Amino acid sequence: MTDVPSVRGAEVGRRIGVGLMYGLFKPRVLGAWRVPAAGPVIFAVNHSHNVDGPMVMGVAPRPTHFLIKKEAFVGPLDPFLTGIGQLKVDRHSTDRTAISRALGVLEQGGVLGIFPEGTRGEGDFAALRAGLAYFAVRSGAPIVPVAVLGSSGRSGRLIKALPPLRSRVDVVFGDPFDAGDGTGRRTRKALDEATERIQKQLTAHLENARRLTGR
Repeated sequence: MTDVPSVRGAEVGRRIGVGLMYGLFKPRVLGAWRVPAAGPVIFAVNHSHNVDGPMVMGVAPRPTHFLIKKEAFVGPLDPFLTGIGQLKVDRHSTDRTAISRALGVLEQGGVLGIFPEGTRGEGDFAALRAGLAYFAVRSGAPIVPVAVLGSSGRSGRLIKALPPLRSRVDVVFGDPFDAGDGTGRRTRKALDEATERIQKQLTAHLENARRLTGR
């Protein structure tokens, strides 16, 4: 078994995220009570801004291990991200080490964070990669959809890479759901069907989150 990132490290990351996100912005968190209090969970997060991952880490009720592209692990960020329990993944190959470590997080009852669109974009869940379905079907962990809204509207004046300081960012957690069809099948067809189910659920959650927040 490949070494699994520590929950203690992810909890340290969560506390850093709490301080940073509430210090820099004004997060409004809706539906955090929907996150199962224990057991494996997958957060499926829309991705339209660099701050989306740290924001979810800071406001989620449980410490989260995100799958993050290996290109982000540069210089001092490498030991820092590894130390706070985040997972480095090579998006351009079948990264068996990352897959094994991510499944390990779920096997130990932890929270795995995934940007199912694979890369930063419109943040509307329009193009899903199959990875999310694979982890959900293989582990049996429920998926909690997470919508981050307000992070990509404007750039900050001081730091262009961040939303404006003290701006409101809404994070909406949805109801947990199972991606599989209950048979435990992991064939290509089963994963394709799971991806379709996931896409419908995530899109519906995003529409609901926009209605709730007026975004």
